[in-house]
Amino acid sequence: MTSVTQRNSGLVQRRTEASRGDRERAAEGQNEEREREELEEEDRAGDKEARLTLMEEVLLLGLKDREGYTSFWNDCISAGLRGCMLIELAFRGRVTLEAGGMRRKSLLARKVICKSDAPTGDVMLDEALKHIKETPTPETVQSWIELLSGETWNPLKLHFQLRNVRERLAKNLVEKGVLTTEKQNFLLFDMTTHPLTNNNIKQRLIKKVQEAVLDKWVKDPHRMDKRLLALIYLAHSSDVIENAFAPLLDDQYDLAMKRVRQLLDLDPEVEAMKPNANEILWAVVATFTK
Repeated sequence: MTSVTQRNSGLVQRRTEASRGDRERAAEGQNEEREREELEEEDRAGDKEARLTLMEEVLLLGLKDREGYTSFWNDCISAGLRGCMLIELAFRGRVTLEAGGMRRKSLLARKVICKSDAPTGDVMLDEALKHIKETPTPETVQSWIELLSGETWNPLKLHFQLRNVRERLAKNLVEKGVLTTEKQNFLLFDMTTHPLTNNNIKQRLIKKVQEAVLDKWVKDPHRMDKRLLALIYLAHSSDVIENAFAPLLDDQYDLAMKRVRQLLDLDPEVEAMKPNANEILWAVVATFTK
């Protein structure tokens, strides 16, 4: 009688475990299906805006819609775009920082190393990656921003400069249907300009930046999307974030700038040591904020 009871209880237990396993598998299947549907929906709704690089997003924020060029007085965007390139390469798994070592070297003292030289599909990113891989002596993040911008006194390193970056990025945005190309006469010279042709994409970009520091604000930067966090930092470093906040009401503008300042007041060295932090991102932040 006892053995029968034990067999029955064992049978019930196995059936219970089997049914629990079926429920778990069903739930996993539903989750996978839901994730697949969300990705398909993003692909349909995301348009080409979802495929813009950090560099293109920062340039788009800086461009005057009708005139099609950035402010002549903006001398920050050049370095900012090079910072975007390093972060974009890091997000794509191509570069990282050397190990900090036992003495824990600072972010600005650590060298950038190439993790993978696989093509990214972006000509300028591949050009920057080639320089990083082939340099005889590794350089720091700050040095690479200067070298890629051409801001070096060493004539032997001038070949690292990436030329015509803004024009090349604008042409990328033309190919993606965001901008168009025109010629404008400025009395003494003619200049190629790239006025905005797809306002929806720029407005979505502006709304994304605004919501990140207003309606969808989270105090912990590590809970923010890394790409969006990088965009806010680099838009500020490139002196174009004001363009995203210009349409806001005074109270909203003040709150948005207050929260941007909260991000700027963070210590990159501390943030880089937290789980899942991207060290290149925080090294670029340190370069522009210290």
